[in-house]
Amino acid sequence: MSLVTSGSCWCGSCGYSYTGEPAVKAICHCITCRKICGGTNTVNFAVPEGNFTVTKGALKHFSKEHEFGMMLAIFFCTECGTTLWKEATCDALKGMKLVQAGTLDNKKLLSEAIKVEMYTTERVPWLASIDGAAQVKLF
Repeated sequence: MSLVTSGSCWCGSCGYSYTGEPAVKAICHCITCRKICGGTNTVNFAVPEGNFTVTKGALKHFSKEHEFGMMLAIFFCTECGTTLWKEATCDALKGMKLVQAGTLDNKKLLSEAIKVEMYTTERVPWLASIDGAAQVKLF
């Protein structure tokens, strides 16, 4: 039996689940992710779309061109505005739901190491790199 992981928005109106382990756990430092989360980076669990299910709620999405050229869509709760996941058109992320790790219902899943940092040239200078994490740029 596969592991089932769930997540939800702040108000609880929207939820999702996925089976199995994420393909990658990554932090993204790009300007777009800063705007999406209102912080210095996002923490993303890349889940193959075939393993992902919306379990409840009315979500809305918004798409815009990313500063590095791909299209990026965010999917968020219409009630509280929480971004639950993103989708990107670049080859490395096609077919993935980029679950926003802060929406996971089980906080213990955040204790595992991040393996990848994306767009580190955009990292704020006071935030240290993660030891052992691959430093990648998708374009």
